[in-house]
Amino acid sequence: MMTKARFPADRPGSLLNRLRDIGAALGFGALGLGLIGQQDAQALSRIKDLAAIEGVRENQLVGYGLVTGLNGTGDTLNNCPMTRQSLQAMMERLGVNTRQANMRTANVAAVMVTANLVAFATQGTRLDVTVSAMCDSKSLQGATLLATPLLGADGEVYAVAQGSLAISGFSAEGDAAKITRGVPTVGRIANGALIEREVDFRLNHLQNLRLSLRNPDLTTARRIAAAINDFLGADSAEPTDPSTVAVQVPRNFQGNMIRLLTEVEQLRVEPDQRARVVVDERSGIIVMGKDVKVSQVAVAQGNLTVTITEQPEVSQPEPFSRGQTVVVPRTGVRVDTDDKKKLAIVKDSVSLRELVDGLNALGVGPRDLISILQAIKSAGALQADIEVM
Repeated sequence: MMTKARFPADRPGSLLNRLRDIGAALGFGALGLGLIGQQDAQALSRIKDLAAIEGVRENQLVGYGLVTGLNGTGDTLNNCPMTRQSLQAMMERLGVNTRQANMRTANVAAVMVTANLVAFATQGTRLDVTVSAMCDSKSLQGATLLATPLLGADGEVYAVAQGSLAISGFSAEGDAAKITRGVPTVGRIANGALIEREVDFRLNHLQNLRLSLRNPDLTTARRIAAAINDFLGADSAEPTDPSTVAVQVPRNFQGNMIRLLTEVEQLRVEPDQRARVVVDERSGIIVMGKDVKVSQVAVAQGNLTVTITEQPEVSQPEPFSRGQTVVVPRTGVRVDTDDKKKLAIVKDSVSLRELVDGLNALGVGPRDLISILQAIKSAGALQADIEVM
């Protein structure tokens, strides 16, 4: 009878099995390092998201026009002389004289038309436009915008808008009730404007490039310049101020700015920001940056509540007496000083989470927390700027 030989490598705890365990451990260790590196990469931001290219921008357009086709919800011509004048001028251009006519239509409304001319938009392409009522029109439901020229800041016409409006809101009313949802006096026309003029800007012929930071910061600007220099292998980028990084186009990218920008905008850097606490007292919203720190302080929070109740009593005289019926006041006063709320210590915070936990330990609401943060700032223990919106 033949038996299978048991090699030392098959024994538990043998050298080969220990090597296998070490290899598996190293594999898991490499996987852990890969996950850590992936988390660090996710904390970085692209230059494309941190800065804009100077000259590559939108231009705002505005125009004045008329909408027609309203179901009796248009402007009242007696109350809106601009609507009357615009309607008469338009009819005269079409060969109809209405100067002596008494127009009473309620199906026309004067509107403002706005749009954003995107960068490098070519002639013949289309834009989305927003249309809003100017006078006493109740709704633009079912309206059609007549041809409206859209002007830029230089007074030139860059697009012409026309089309049917799409309204998200509505309004309905009866004799004793009214329902309004959304804003029925504002509409939008998708692809409603046709571009007639282009903005002349030759990006590919630039010799110098300037990046404008969306959130100006000295450290972030320096890191962006360093990342660009490391990629190009030369000192071509230099921060000129907290919001601008100037880049000298290298020779191998001369005449091919698009290739340079597509490479530069994908570089990743870690943005920096100063410690700031943003407070909106109207809504009670508090937003803190990750670098907000608080030195160790003791905070006590309590509200003085005074409650006054009136319970008047009627005092009547005995029967057949000469007394009078009088009202005797009975007033109750109670004072609550929140004796249960004692002094609490907010320790030195090394992270935003610990700071939030320390402030939440006080058991106060957002509005009281706003006053506490302002008091801590006045005491010099809050190492951040407070910005009140």
